[in-house]
Amino acid sequence: MWEAVGISGVDALAYEALVRRGRSEAETLAADIALSRGQTSRILGRLVERGLATRLPVSPVQYVAVPPDAAASSLIAERQRELMQLRAHAQQLATEQAALDRDTPDPASLIEIVDGAVNVQNAVIRLQRTAQRQIRALDMPPYLDHPVAGNPEQFSQAEQRGLVYRVVYHPSALEIPGRLDDVWRRIQHGERARVSGHVPMKMVLCDDQLALIPISRRAVADAAYLVRPSSMLDAFSELFEAIWDRAVSFNRIKRAGMQADQPAVAGELLGLLATGATDETIARTLGWSVRTVHRHIHKMMAETGAETRFQAGMEVVRRGWV
Repeated sequence: MWEAVGISGVDALAYEALVRRGRSEAETLAADIALSRGQTSRILGRLVERGLATRLPVSPVQYVAVPPDAAASSLIAERQRELMQLRAHAQQLATEQAALDRDTPDPASLIEIVDGAVNVQNAVIRLQRTAQRQIRALDMPPYLDHPVAGNPEQFSQAEQRGLVYRVVYHPSALEIPGRLDDVWRRIQHGERARVSGHVPMKMVLCDDQLALIPISRRAVADAAYLVRPSSMLDAFSELFEAIWDRAVSFNRIKRAGMQADQPAVAGELLGLLATGATDETIARTLGWSVRTVHRHIHKMMAETGAETRFQAGMEVVRRGWV
């Protein structure tokens, strides 16, 4: 347990024995922990140095343990300072490395092939853990795991770190049972989500440092390209931003469902129509029949005076329903 803050097993054994004795000479403590007097004296010296014990000014020399809660708090604070220093140092090294890569890029190191489903999943986790500012993603099927079975700790940790998630979902990603509710939960945890029918592939971008892209657009992503800083990474970043700018915000979809003067259709329907989703996709996403989708669309066309779906969509935008 104490190893987590840099106290070895034998030193921790001696400290806890000293706690239980209250105060002790080296010889007495040595008998308790089955070590020689010399070994125990050296251990007690280390405990004093680390702030776990105090040497009393008496003869023969005795030692008293610092209260465990105070000792642990001090050691934890010390370790946290060391970890923060390490993080700052690592960030500085990463900045230097990125500058070096920009100046003298090695073509062979710019793209790495990540092979195997487990390795791809681990790469996604690693990108999320190492991101400093934001994660950007394009999301669409197929998936390695059921996409609704997310990790709640991921979002709480991201919130604590101030990490921003921006995700554009293809309408087909929302057809999976429970996925729409899952996305709303993610939004409640701070994710900024949009929908677009023009998502061409899956992609995860970590800050401006890394991108993970499946090798195949249609098969399950059990192999992927890991792209490092380069003109290719810049192109993927621009692609995401272009899709993001044209996508429909989930928050706008939700507000559409709350408008008092909108026609009697679900806000989700308006948003999905704006993404270019087909009637079949809308039906699967909302759990409706295709006939129900047709009925709502025709009602909306009648109430907006539109003769085509396109005209109805333009009128919906003009009226601010999405």
